[in-house]
Amino acid sequence: MADVRLIETDQKEAFRRLVRAELPHLYAIARSLVGGDAEDAVQDCMLKAFERLDQLRDPAAGAAWLRRILVNCCRDRLRARARQPAPVDFDEAENFSLYQKIAYEDPFPYSDSLHLDFLQGFGPEDVRAVLLRLPEIYRVPLVLVHMHGFLAKETATALHVPLGTVLARLHRGRKLFEKQMWDYAKETGLLKEGVR
Repeated sequence: MADVRLIETDQKEAFRRLVRAELPHLYAIARSLVGGDAEDAVQDCMLKAFERLDQLRDPAAGAAWLRRILVNCCRDRLRARARQPAPVDFDEAENFSLYQKIAYEDPFPYSDSLHLDFLQGFGPEDVRAVLLRLPEIYRVPLVLVHMHGFLAKETATALHVPLGTVLARLHRGRKLFEKQMWDYAKETGLLKEGVR
């Protein structure tokens, strides 16, 4: 029994030395892969490596072993990040009215059809670019319902979500789309007369 404890103590000390030597390299790799989540990724790596310490057969391969674990931890974080919709300020979007914004800002002061002039400035590629700015959770219902003619109920079935969820996503998606249209028009110069 004493021999087992001695081996475990030696393993833990060897692990500490390995980690101390490799930590700067691990942080550098993690920063380049996951940016601000680097510390968390390295921490995940250390925990998984410690839990699997008995799997490290060749101590000379310890650095490569740790780096492989770290890369897998970073990949897990990137996959999780990709599954999460981007945070959206719904209060700002909910209070935004494209109609009122156009009327207030008056981007085409000599126009008798201000709102139509604004909308006619958008070509299909512009609409596509605005749609791609929306989080997928709102973009998909908008595209299915407004571009492909699906009913909200059909969309709910296709997405495996309740009808109320689809209706809420459509409402929020339309508000976000309006806000993104305005932002896109400002960024790309569509608010200047004679652009199109």
